[in-house]
Amino acid sequence: MTRNAAITTVLPVYNRIDVTFDHGDGCWLFDTEGRRYLDFGTGIAVNSLGHAHPHLVRALQSQAARLWHVSNLYRIGEQERLADRLVANSFGETVFFGNSGAEAMELCIKMARRYQWQRGETGRNRIVTFEGCFHGRTMASISAAGGAKMVDGFAPLLDGFDRVPFGDHDAVRSAVTDRTAAIMIEPIQGEGGIRPVPPQCLEGLRELCDEHGLLLVFDEVQAGIGRTGKLFAYEHTSIAPDIMGLAKGLGGGFPIGAVVANAKGASGMLASTHGSTFGGNPLACAVGNAVLDVMLEDGFLESVAVKGSRMIANLRKIVANHPEVYHSIRGSGLLIGIRAEMPHIEVVTALREHGLLTVPAGDNVVRLLPPLTVKNEEIDHALDILDRVGKALSS
Repeated sequence: MTRNAAITTVLPVYNRIDVTFDHGDGCWLFDTEGRRYLDFGTGIAVNSLGHAHPHLVRALQSQAARLWHVSNLYRIGEQERLADRLVANSFGETVFFGNSGAEAMELCIKMARRYQWQRGETGRNRIVTFEGCFHGRTMASISAAGGAKMVDGFAPLLDGFDRVPFGDHDAVRSAVTDRTAAIMIEPIQGEGGIRPVPPQCLEGLRELCDEHGLLLVFDEVQAGIGRTGKLFAYEHTSIAPDIMGLAKGLGGGFPIGAVVANAKGASGMLASTHGSTFGGNPLACAVGNAVLDVMLEDGFLESVAVKGSRMIANLRKIVANHPEVYHSIRGSGLLIGIRAEMPHIEVVTALREHGLLTVPAGDNVVRLLPPLTVKNEEIDHALDILDRVGKALSS
């Protein structure tokens, strides 16, 4: 068979940068040409403990030598241990494991609908979401978000989502009807441009859900697992959701997703209502447990908060010195966004050329997502590059 030369063997859905990495060490990545980069992208908030963290490597190697995969038809010890630890350190009472953030958010949607169905509210199947949100690339999750870049050409979309403007409290209240099952929100929008939702607003959503018999669903795929200086972003508030989606940093680079729920949120999920072939496999859960070993050490999360505050304070000085390039700073802990004054892709490119890897986001934002293990001298090196790029792009 003759292959069509117009298409690559890897489906061309990514606008890939012409750099191939060979190996990583802590906060650093090294390409096949021998150049090193300070990695403040971390696979888009995935390599939470950096590259080749020795505790994670040992955990993966040890588990790989014993058992890779067994079906969820059987009990899986590492899975049960990881679930126990997530429950013990959160609002949750039960956990389901999948392989990605998109899978986690798919289940969040199913759980919200099933909750209302099992209590006899069969017409309550709509979920309120927010403009600028991102919940994954599946049909349900793109239907929830509705951004043109994600949905064009994929109609008909899944019905059942009512999007409201970000930060419009009146619109949220108006969107709630007798058909609403849940409100789903990222405590900090990631792809939408590192836009934090103020704690009082999240607390108001909790009150609204309680008032109308709705579930509150948090997407902490990007903001969770230590990134804000708390294990979970909701801990910056006085409330908790009923259901929470996790992934990214939970595996420190190994694919794993999870949904944490309280008894109420999970009450509709009985045997055979959901499942996963690979979800919760021994390899993934062994690494997830290794990640928690590090993050739950005394002082670790506090150190993330301190480093984040220090970094944000210094970034504000750099922004003030280069107003033609940088506009403002937003974020929490080591989930930081710089809203650019010029096209953010130009800034991301210039930073990469100077050896600093960052990630673009919506609202013309450059994301800074260093490993949570980043050292102060590495932060200072990144700040120096940001300052030098600010000077270069201002001239």
